[in-house]
Amino acid sequence: MWKDEVTDNIVALIGVEISEAMVLVRHIAVSPSFRSEGIVHRLLDGLQQHYPTSTINGTLETAPFIAKWNQKQLNRSDEESSGSL
Repeated sequence: MWKDEVTDNIVALIGVEISEAMVLVRHIAVSPSFRSEGIVHRLLDGLQQHYPTSTINGTLETAPFIAKWNQKQLNRSDEESSGSL
């Protein structure tokens, strides 16, 4: 769950299935008024921190979000390794 810091209302949810080596993201829901704020990426970042040795995968429904997040991770890693941060 993701709560709005101002109102303390829940504005996003993520549903996952956990196995030994993988986290499968089955559902992602974000309140329409909070979309385009990067909440999905922050949820996925937190999930990766909570399960650092697991691979995060998505279903047909959630795979586009996971792919975009993975690309952002790769870009961040490239920037850090090239010293442009």
